[in-house]
Amino acid sequence: MQDLGKKVIYQIYTKSFYDSNGDGIGDLRGIIEKLDYIEKLNVDMIWFNPFFVSPQNDNGYDISDYYQIDPLFGTMEDFEELQSKLEKLGIDVMLDMVLNHCSTEHEWFKKALAGDKEHQKYFYLRPAKEDGSLPTNWVSKFGGPAWERFGNTELYYLHLYDKTQADLDWHNQKTRDELVNVVDFWCKKGVRGFRFDVINVIGKARELVDSNGENERALYTDTPVVHDYLKELNQKSFGKYPDSITVGEMSSTSVENCIKYSNPKEHELSMVFTFHHLKVDYLDGKKWTKIPFDFMKLKQILTKWQLQMATNGGWSSVFWNNHDQPFALSRFGDPVNHREKSAEMLATAIHLLRGTPCIYQGEEIGMIDPEYDGIEDYVDVEAINAYGELLAQGYDEAQAFDIVKSKARDNSRVPMHWTRGKNAGFSHGTPWLRPTDQERINVEDELAHGEIFAYYQKLIALRKNDDVIACGGFLPLLEDDEKVFAYVRTLEASGKANARKILVLNNFFGEKYEVRIPDEFCGKCRVVISNYERDFCYLGEVLSLEPYEALAVEI
Repeated sequence: MQDLGKKVIYQIYTKSFYDSNGDGIGDLRGIIEKLDYIEKLNVDMIWFNPFFVSPQNDNGYDISDYYQIDPLFGTMEDFEELQSKLEKLGIDVMLDMVLNHCSTEHEWFKKALAGDKEHQKYFYLRPAKEDGSLPTNWVSKFGGPAWERFGNTELYYLHLYDKTQADLDWHNQKTRDELVNVVDFWCKKGVRGFRFDVINVIGKARELVDSNGENERALYTDTPVVHDYLKELNQKSFGKYPDSITVGEMSSTSVENCIKYSNPKEHELSMVFTFHHLKVDYLDGKKWTKIPFDFMKLKQILTKWQLQMATNGGWSSVFWNNHDQPFALSRFGDPVNHREKSAEMLATAIHLLRGTPCIYQGEEIGMIDPEYDGIEDYVDVEAINAYGELLAQGYDEAQAFDIVKSKARDNSRVPMHWTRGKNAGFSHGTPWLRPTDQERINVEDELAHGEIFAYYQKLIALRKNDDVIACGGFLPLLEDDEKVFAYVRTLEASGKANARKILVLNNFFGEKYEVRIPDEFCGKCRVVISNYERDFCYLGEVLSLEPYEALAVEI
């Protein structure tokens, strides 16, 4: 696990990173133009959201050709140049593989629609029930039924996501062979990183049945056959390359399954990507609600996953942000009164955990959710559908928009803020999504006199240079404290009587707070990192933490 523990991944949402040609959409050449910025951060790998050929109904997660670069983003030559230049910087490429479903514009689906029996086996095609109702009562994760009429036939096809994203039937060996070929194609091009989108829902049963209203996700999530499929994919594609790194995005998963997905002995994936800790501001587990986050629940979830994954040989990607989440700073920090300190505290809390940190573009400069005025500012199909459903439930327009504004995926998809100027320096044209707040939050000003980017650089350097952080164990501390998330990273020191220990304290609130330090941690210490000026060398029984203070000390 040591090599994984020393790595840091940077996620680039290509569409929103930098536009080189003025069409309002970020592209591969735009990334090439910003490599000096990426180099400053000193990350090890870049995860690129899909830039394959796509109708873009779900921002590239509806792929119609896995082998070609969408002209919207550039050419294969652009990709090869980008990959080559990243390699010279010591940065690897991670591609986003969407293998649970493909676009209805993909040739496989088109051939199936045209009557090709072999390609019809690539998809879940089912007739209506005897009473004429849909094959099952499943609900799409984007809202509405999970079934759509298959052309002018009497059949329906399954789509757990948008109706233009047809679920692929992994029971069919030819389907799996095709997907192996896709991954192997990119491996042969030198790609060594793969992030597999919602990969734990590929194990749907052959016979699909109605849910009882409570067990629907269990009918298609984390089923035993997923492990078999991943072992096969590993063996036949990326597993042939010892230096490959794979991340599985796990939807509504369990820690028990994730241990198995990521334990090296199982030969499935390198690590998992889970979201339980990002649902602590969901009312009754429902995303489209708005409540303050539950800090104690957040602590409990992070602690549970850290302990169980460490104890059983699993490995996680640790993160706050990605393209499917609002910015964490707007959810768990204070972007108005304590933007810098709360951004740094959140970064510390995650980066010093056991796992491989993933940074999403913009968080390293403290970007926050956009200040949009109405639903027309959003383009994401999920947000628009949710707004309509909230109205149907009886919310008025202001209430519905307030909820959507707090949870929309487009919040983090806004263009990267490069300058304080027009369009945030992202494009000379009209951006596909409107940026806001660039006057006070942008790369140019941050690098000139900000503190958040420099703090991220320190965290990244610490992980690369300190084995306690990179591959040490995890012990929870102060589990009942209602303000501070505290833990200890430990590592047996070779040739020494005692293990090395780093105590991490994170004040998750905007007031000063006195935290009681357990006796075993009182005494001489060394400040490892802090987002305030700390130079003391002795830790007493009580420590006063500043608002949103993060402090790590070696004792």
